[in-house]
Amino acid sequence: MLRTPLARVARGGTLVAQAGDGAANPAECDAEDNGKTSGAVSRRGILRGVAVGGGAVAAAALLPTGAAYADDRGPAGGGTVRQVPGVHTVIDTSHATDEAARIFSAYFRTKSAKDYEGISTFFSKQNANYLDAILGWPFYGWQAIHDLFAQYMPQWPKDGTSSPVRILGDATSVVVFFTNTTGLFGPSEMHAAGVVNFQRGKIARWVDYWDGRHFGTDNLDAERLSADQFPTDWMESTVGETASPVIRKVSAQLSAALLVGEGERAAALFTSDAVFEDMTAHLQILGPRSIGAYLTAASDVLPYAGKGTRVRHVVGSARGGGYEWAAAGPVPRGLHALELDAQGRITRLTAVWDGTLVDDETLMTMARRAIEH
Repeated sequence: MLRTPLARVARGGTLVAQAGDGAANPAECDAEDNGKTSGAVSRRGILRGVAVGGGAVAAAALLPTGAAYADDRGPAGGGTVRQVPGVHTVIDTSHATDEAARIFSAYFRTKSAKDYEGISTFFSKQNANYLDAILGWPFYGWQAIHDLFAQYMPQWPKDGTSSPVRILGDATSVVVFFTNTTGLFGPSEMHAAGVVNFQRGKIARWVDYWDGRHFGTDNLDAERLSADQFPTDWMESTVGETASPVIRKVSAQLSAALLVGEGERAAALFTSDAVFEDMTAHLQILGPRSIGAYLTAASDVLPYAGKGTRVRHVVGSARGGGYEWAAAGPVPRGLHALELDAQGRITRLTAVWDGTLVDDETLMTMARRAIEH
């Protein structure tokens, strides 16, 4: 595991505040940011500035209190969950509990306001684990995270934002899709999915997944750690398996079908109008018949199918979440985000993994296998 000195990480995948608890007022933070230097921040530069502690242990802590964001409290569908100022996309909270929706609304507004003190209160002071599954960067400890935000947030572009796109799960564990605009963590925008576990309302574990090809292979190569420096422990044991039994069962069944390349067996877990999308391969497949045919035809090239694939960790509620998968092939890890209906069937699956770990021909083969006859 990496032991170089690091400072704190305002990474595109961190988060949290508990429902009913506050964060700093974005308007006040924006005012404080006036006149501060903006500019792109290198993730490698961040890594070099952060102090990495020893082994991380999941812990719990109480959430911050306060009146700011009082207007963000209330039912998710009641107009009280607000997007980051300046971002006009609607947050998809259809598969999130009200509390989870409020948490992420408050968190990303605080983050986009560049309020590093406010963001720091969302993390457990006893322990906070953040790992980037694509770059291999591990960050352990509240102080390291706080110091990182304090060092780099003032350098972010004034109009830079980090905003939630889709939230799946509850206040115990979540998959959250979010977008970082250009300049926050390099010369490209980032579209990522964070896997988050809470303990007593605080972040206990967060792992980010995204496609390095979208970020740019040259940009990625300049920041990614060498394979021998990647973490060997992704800290899932520190939080345990607290996801809903429903999504844990679906995840196990889907992984078992993919392990043996039985696409039709996997497709039986999907609804008649289900959507299967692979963000990295730029594929979208509709309906269980086509999904099953594709998973069977492409089983020999899909990184999340075949011998050596398994479930690493499951998060979420009975309506949504997902599972991190591990594999023995060239792509050792990734994420399947899942949306479920009231009967526990999959209505939408989104696969996220690092496309730089396979060649162009592999991606073209995936696309060809999706062609129907």
